[in-house]
Amino acid sequence: MTLTQHDIDQEIAAEHAAYEKRVADGAPVEHHPRRGYAPYRSSALRHPKQPPISIDTSKDPELVELHSPAFGERDITEIDNDLTRQHTGEPIGERITVEGRLLDRDGRPIRGQLIEIWQANSAGRYAHQREQHDAPLDPNFTGVGRTLTDDSGFYRFTTVQPGPYPWRQHENAWRPAHIHFSLFGTAFTQRLVTQMYFPSDPLFPYDPIIQSVTDDAARQRLVATYDHSLSVPEFSMGYHWDIVLDGPAATWIEEGR
Repeated sequence: MTLTQHDIDQEIAAEHAAYEKRVADGAPVEHHPRRGYAPYRSSALRHPKQPPISIDTSKDPELVELHSPAFGERDITEIDNDLTRQHTGEPIGERITVEGRLLDRDGRPIRGQLIEIWQANSAGRYAHQREQHDAPLDPNFTGVGRTLTDDSGFYRFTTVQPGPYPWRQHENAWRPAHIHFSLFGTAFTQRLVTQMYFPSDPLFPYDPIIQSVTDDAARQRLVATYDHSLSVPEFSMGYHWDIVLDGPAATWIEEGR
């Protein structure tokens, strides 16, 4: 039987009620979702069921890196963080500026870190060969960007407002507009991935992915704030979103902790 949105809504409500009961009974606040969160069906199918395999890097410290992509400051160009300038024409959609800081648990800036983003275009379609949404592609928008944080931990991207899209987990399933963020430490194996959402999105209550963050305060930390001072006159709207890597104000990370 095909799952309906009503079925998913009931499961989300049950998960939230169970979480609130755990906290009321003395359990700790959960900043990150459980990997087996039932309303998000694919999380139960894809999360690891076996313990991680250890690699003896004392014998060869570069062993892990030989099997992973390598990134570096030399690869960043001046337009990598401006997704509206990467093609010969202008992309379709509302232009936005997204800025924020990468911080540790004590609010200190994390400098010189590679941040990458990817997103759907304004019609809600990714430029990917496995994309199934039949919305139009934009020949002037690839949807990927990268930058390095500055000495104060700031990053900045110029892009277009992504559109919502259907994702077929259940009947009439739609994802809220969002931008994926990938954060690199000093090695690819330290990579963390999260998502940024936009304020007042009507799809929030219906989306099991954002609702998998059952703690309301942690969930709200995924939503950017409109910041008029970041808006560029006659060009783009501005949004501010800080990313905190650890501690009580940590930003949700897709793989949990």
